[in-house]
Amino acid sequence: KNLSVAQMQLVEIAKALVTNAKIILLDEPTASITGSETTKLFDVIRKLRAQGTAVLFVSHKLEEVYEICDTVTVLRDGVSVLESKSLSEFKQGEIVDLMVGRHLAERKNVIRKIDRTQTPVIELKNLSTALGHKNINLSLYPGEVLGMYGLVGAGRSELARSILGLHAVTAGEIMLNGNQIKIKNFRDALHKFRIGYVTENRKQEGLFLDFPVRKNISVTILSKILQKLSIINPQKEDDIASKYVDRLGIKVVDNNQLALTLSGGNQQKVSVSKWLAADTKILVIDEPTVGVDVRTKASFHELITQLADEGLSIILISSDLAEMVAIADRILVMRRYELVGDLDNSKDYQNMSRSIMNSIQAS
Repeated sequence: KNLSVAQMQLVEIAKALVTNAKIILLDEPTASITGSETTKLFDVIRKLRAQGTAVLFVSHKLEEVYEICDTVTVLRDGVSVLESKSLSEFKQGEIVDLMVGRHLAERKNVIRKIDRTQTPVIELKNLSTALGHKNINLSLYPGEVLGMYGLVGAGRSELARSILGLHAVTAGEIMLNGNQIKIKNFRDALHKFRIGYVTENRKQEGLFLDFPVRKNISVTILSKILQKLSIINPQKEDDIASKYVDRLGIKVVDNNQLALTLSGGNQQKVSVSKWLAADTKILVIDEPTVGVDVRTKASFHELITQLADEGLSIILISSDLAEMVAIADRILVMRRYELVGDLDNSKDYQNMSRSIMNSIQAS
């Protein structure tokens, strides 16, 4: 239980590989692991294939599907739209179109103008944490999407959780709109300072899986929906849930549907909704699109940009470099609990990936 999500993923993969089974099903095995770990996994898969083991590889990462798979089946909304066809017959764009049911145009890489002459909404000054961060300095500006990129173990999530009062800060200052603050715990972060947190591990930390959608969305604003004798007003609760179900396009039978029964993408939208309902001014989003399909990922990217355009300040943590380049305004690079780069995003994937890797290797 003390392992990170990525480490848990590696343990699950190892369990599957040591069974000597004739058929192995790998469901999104690379969702939370690094590129080097993915390479090692693929080497093992190739050896298993050479030994006669059949591998069913479930993934939304098409570049990996093309690298490791021979044939492809495409499912959309629970229905097979392409069955056991050779990958060599299709271009990646054609597979994407089958997955989403329409042509998905590339998102325009618009460079958003962020006014950095304003007072930062949140600023860290020489911040150190009990987990090992030393003298971290960063600023987040109004309406900015600030990316935090690094390999597994870089300390990105841990830094964010320290800002949120979930891990101890041992030195330095946290400034909110120019004023020094102390965040004792996450209750402080949310209710005093309007900071929300979409956790990386939505199933264990982000949702009450056995509760309906309406309760998961309203959990952050209980004081607003209480009536006499501290009883929840069901109509207010349902109205608030409906507002965000409609706004984010969450696919539910009704607001009483259990969060457990939703797809990963819809679960993530519910997780985001509760912070929007709480009227947060700063939102930390950790690995928002791990394990979701291409269409949902695109809609999340649009949602994050829309929220920033509306004035929400966002810290985006992601191991997906393409995602980071697509939607972040500025990218901080972390390595071994240190900030080693602060890069304006040119929206040029090749140039940005080269700059980011140079920052990591130079440190």
